[in-house]
Amino acid sequence: MESAFYIGVMSGTSLDGVDVVLVDFQDSPPALLQTFFLPYDDELRRQLLELHQSGNDELHRAAILSNQLSQCYAQAVISLLEIANFIPERIIAIGCHGQTVRHCPEKEKGYTIQLVNSALLAELTGISVVSDFRSRDIAAGGQGAPLVPAFHQAVFMHADSPRVIVNIGGIANITRLNSRLPVMGFDSGPGNLIMDAWCLRHIGQHYDDNGHWAASGHVIATLLDTCMADPYFECNPPKSTGRDRFNLEWLEQKISGNELPEDVQATLLQLTVQSIAAAIIQFCPNTEEVYVCGGGAHNAALMRRLAGEMPGKKVEMTDRLGVAADWVEAFAFAWLGRRALLRETGNLASVTGAKGERILGAIYPA
Repeated sequence: MESAFYIGVMSGTSLDGVDVVLVDFQDSPPALLQTFFLPYDDELRRQLLELHQSGNDELHRAAILSNQLSQCYAQAVISLLEIANFIPERIIAIGCHGQTVRHCPEKEKGYTIQLVNSALLAELTGISVVSDFRSRDIAAGGQGAPLVPAFHQAVFMHADSPRVIVNIGGIANITRLNSRLPVMGFDSGPGNLIMDAWCLRHIGQHYDDNGHWAASGHVIATLLDTCMADPYFECNPPKSTGRDRFNLEWLEQKISGNELPEDVQATLLQLTVQSIAAAIIQFCPNTEEVYVCGGGAHNAALMRRLAGEMPGKKVEMTDRLGVAADWVEAFAFAWLGRRALLRETGNLASVTGAKGERILGAIYPA
């Protein structure tokens, strides 16, 4: 049988680094053969955060960062292949998401920007690259996000068990998988990104390990109510969001400055939990099983509270379904890259609101 090896590259809104996976699509379900994570250094992370603000010759800085990111992606791909003992010639293509720095799908704007120099990545690795997955969906009237529900449907759907897949990265998104209903998916709101930023500011750590710091504080009910009053949570799907909306500046408009930092952290964790649970209860009422992936799946305090908000529902990590929580998104972009080369659609109109299914991605041959 002809080999069908693809690589998926994902760097999300958490800005922690690059997830890379090697996938064999020969069989069904496809097999995850090897994984690798390359963390961003502090300087690259700082520059990416700064680029979320306009000004200071941002077009030039974005181009330079695209090159730096592509070198980082190439390094991660080469390391993955070395560990797996694979030569580049065995890989059909890399599906690379790129690093989102703007996401504005509203009709009066209609664009999304993921930084990656795909031509450079193809040159550095000697492997064909598929990227820019979101733009075509937005051009067709969609949100351009989330795109992973189509992959969730292909890999995690169960005929007899209505379930939800929750990805908790910088932003949290959910996918409803019910064989009797169309697939639904949308961004529920902030995941880890505000918690991580608050944590870095006050205790000098990039994330709250297992939610220990949040667990040491108390939820500030009035602050939680103020956060949950944001109009985004009242919008019906399809909808998507990002750092453009949910960030430290957003939080600072809602606090007095006299709160204990650990209490704010506890409140931010509860915001993530409550917004996810409310979305599931409202839009996926018959759900029996909830499977969590992304970095938030490793936050024990978050997982406990999420289960507590939805009594009677099974809440577990996607590891139980055969794909480890850390690698679901990178796996999805390997899958989307393959779909593009096969001239098969990659979005779900029922999720993004696009006028129809579209082939996603731009191809840069090796």
